[in-house]
Amino acid sequence: MASAAEQMAANLSWEALGKATELRQRIYFTIGLLIIYRLGTYIPVPGIDATALREFMDKAGSGIGGMLSMFTGGALGRMGIFALGIMPYISASIIVQLLTALVPSLEQMKKEGEQGRKKINQITRYATVGLATFQAWGLAVSLEKGDLAHTPGFFFLASVVVTLVGGTMFLMWLGEQITSRGIGNGVSLIIFVGIVANIPAALARFLEQGRTGAVSPPVILGVMVMVLVVIAFVVFMERALRKIHIQYPRRQVGMKIYDGGSSHLPIKVNPAGVIPAIFASSLLLLPTTISTFSGSQTGPIMSTILAYFGPGQPLYLAFFTAMIVFFAYFYTANVAFKSDEVADNLKNQGGFIPGIRPGKKTEEYLDYVVARVLVIGSAYLAAVCLLPEILRSQLSIPFYFGGTSVLIVVSVTMDTINQVQSHLLAHQYEGLIERSQLRGKKKSGRKAPARR
Repeated sequence: MASAAEQMAANLSWEALGKATELRQRIYFTIGLLIIYRLGTYIPVPGIDATALREFMDKAGSGIGGMLSMFTGGALGRMGIFALGIMPYISASIIVQLLTALVPSLEQMKKEGEQGRKKINQITRYATVGLATFQAWGLAVSLEKGDLAHTPGFFFLASVVVTLVGGTMFLMWLGEQITSRGIGNGVSLIIFVGIVANIPAALARFLEQGRTGAVSPPVILGVMVMVLVVIAFVVFMERALRKIHIQYPRRQVGMKIYDGGSSHLPIKVNPAGVIPAIFASSLLLLPTTISTFSGSQTGPIMSTILAYFGPGQPLYLAFFTAMIVFFAYFYTANVAFKSDEVADNLKNQGGFIPGIRPGKKTEEYLDYVVARVLVIGSAYLAAVCLLPEILRSQLSIPFYFGGTSVLIVVSVTMDTINQVQSHLLAHQYEGLIERSQLRGKKKSGRKAPARR
């Protein structure tokens, strides 16, 4: 016999979406802000030589330039006001979270509840400004040295820095507004829209290369099959769970005795989701961006970085893998699944894992299980992110195709759909409660017999 929640979930339809007024408003609000973001990618930074930039990006489109342009929704290729994208905010979040785990004062601030969270968010915003300024200055200097500026000089550098930093802060604000007043995670949706917007043009260029004979038909067919296989694999792994049996003892409430129940504690194979891949990618973008735009005037240090840390290079792949594994464990332990809080909640609710004592022993057991589950989760993330990188460098695919992009698109789509379903279920519950209250009022509204 299906539960009430399962029956309601089965009844979700477009008709239910039409009745959920608040959900529709959230969806319209999210779409509106994402349209504003896309329009902003076409507003150029002042002082850029558009012709020289177009020629340069055509040459770099199949390498790191293609990856950077994809993550920024094409804004970098057009050198728009959102050329830095949301990556400085993500990098600042990485730094603040690392410091929170290492600095006792920040850790104590994190435990202060809502006030502590607001303070940490404010610190993250300040760090975003500093990091965006540093990246914008490096990008402006690289543009100037690459002969992509109309009038090089201090005024050009200052205007580029102010424009790019302002664009990043505006994107950060857009992401926060989508998260709080829209549907889905704002930062992830901004990256998602940027990737999806570039897919049709990239696919058209890829098929055109096949028509002209630059790429053989077996390679085209193989890439398409690989994309479908990777998508199916990502969906399967993102839905994979490790269930831990939870037992609740018999309890007495007043004069009634309730039998003990049982449930399961679900632990995802990949609790951190797409965050480790985004974090690892953001760390690799800054040096490669400067190296790419510096061109022939790159110094010896940047030349070494470009030679050893370019896409497809062994050190690049090794560093990418190490960062994915590190952030999978770090983000899970500090954000996605805190075993100490889960153990305390189970203890307060009277639940326990059979054979494991509540409290510290439960926390240690959860750490044990999560650490071993993450071996599979981090290996899956690394495989999805690195396999297309290796194949792309070996097969010389003429546009950027990355497992990180597929992972982001699939994960964000699944997360957004889950949130929409949650809102629809909540709307149905509210409707049932309102109808029950109306029935109660009708019954109570009957006239009582008059006294004689």
